[in-house]
Amino acid sequence: MRRFVVPLLFVIALSGLLSAFAQAAPLRLATFRSDVTPPIGHPLNGGFSDPVVTVEDRLEAKGIVLDDGQGRYVLCAVDWCGLSNTCQAMFQRKIAQAAGTDPTRVAIHCLHLHTAVLADGYANEMLAGAENPIAMYDEKFLDEATDRLASAVKASLDKLEPFDRIGAGQARVDRVASSRRIIVDGKFHARMSATKDPQLQALPEGNIDPMLKTVTLALGDRPLVRLHYYATHPQSFYGDGRVSSDVPGMARKRLETKESVFQIYFTGCGANVAMGKYNDGTPRARAELTDRLLAGMEAAIAATRFAPAEQLVWRTEPALLPLRQSDRYTVEGQQAVLANPKANRAARIEAAEYLAFARRIEEPIVLSSLGIGDVHMVHLPGEAFVEYQLFAQSVLPGHFVAVAAYGEYDPVYICTAKAFDEGGYEPTEAMSGPGSEAVLQKAIRRLLGVGTP
Repeated sequence: MRRFVVPLLFVIALSGLLSAFAQAAPLRLATFRSDVTPPIGHPLNGGFSDPVVTVEDRLEAKGIVLDDGQGRYVLCAVDWCGLSNTCQAMFQRKIAQAAGTDPTRVAIHCLHLHTAVLADGYANEMLAGAENPIAMYDEKFLDEATDRLASAVKASLDKLEPFDRIGAGQARVDRVASSRRIIVDGKFHARMSATKDPQLQALPEGNIDPMLKTVTLALGDRPLVRLHYYATHPQSFYGDGRVSSDVPGMARKRLETKESVFQIYFTGCGANVAMGKYNDGTPRARAELTDRLLAGMEAAIAATRFAPAEQLVWRTEPALLPLRQSDRYTVEGQQAVLANPKANRAARIEAAEYLAFARRIEEPIVLSSLGIGDVHMVHLPGEAFVEYQLFAQSVLPGHFVAVAAYGEYDPVYICTAKAFDEGGYEPTEAMSGPGSEAVLQKAIRRLLGVGTP
């Protein structure tokens, strides 16, 4: 037996050395970008809007690959409206393969631009198979766009470089976001992305998160990438065939040109938040909104404080959101709408989306988070109400919590339980039910390492 002792001790010592080496390996990152602009004639907003007539500015998928010596993690923001089911999975799978990691370590989020692509693989399949078919997107374009993106991710690995500091800063954004759901003297008011109604404009700003949060990864004093998080519907206009990255895309591009630092923008929990109080739909309003969002980004950068970046903590959490079932939403009822070739186009698309969510209702949505020291980035699905973002921040007081929504888009609106009692557009359109609040709050706590109370 003694002859095995020395080799065994050697193996144990070697394992310890390898573990220590892995822990001591420098943190590295690489940035990537890829054009995802749809061609002329391609459906916009999943077929809800007119197809592409003109391209005002190009759309991009932008992201980072993080490497801690033990694994790789990817954060990616896409200038599209939403990605669901097999389309979301295609992005994750191809990026993961290119980066040499697992799809559960890839977070894909859309900015929720209505002047862009909305792609749900299950819904598109159903719409294509129905009488008088409708196309949400072109499958060939999606395949080519994801191949280009994967190639960009793979090429970025040749440029992995170390980073040793993480910065966190936040600033109040002036006159951009406003609530879409205002209750004054017991009366409910809906104020969407744009309005010329002076009475709606005069209503209070309402419940929003006014702070834009910026995370900076740096090597010494040199910033390598900035990640911006802000909660509002991002569109100043849509529906007329124009492709645009709109207010957040234009602000991001201007800042990148000005700073010569790679910039990524994530839309936070903006389901019940839009720019309607400050947007009358004119080009002038869009320019002013862009200026003010850019000013918020620059103020958050100026407020940034740095700390050593020593360890990455990646968490995942499965969440089963309940299927909405109401007088309007039943599987049988929506099957009938989908099958009716004379039914309203938007109603048929919504029916396909609901049936797609029902099809995967027993398949959890895998949420994720990334923590670096006291900085935490939480990745949520669908159109989550701003209350979920505020809840996430309350879970870890004293920590910096940034939230990206519009990941797996399949549930669409994720309302609070209270909203279903209040009524209004979002709970009427929601495909996940009133029980979603408890499910998502539990998942958020786990993603932040707090667990279940």
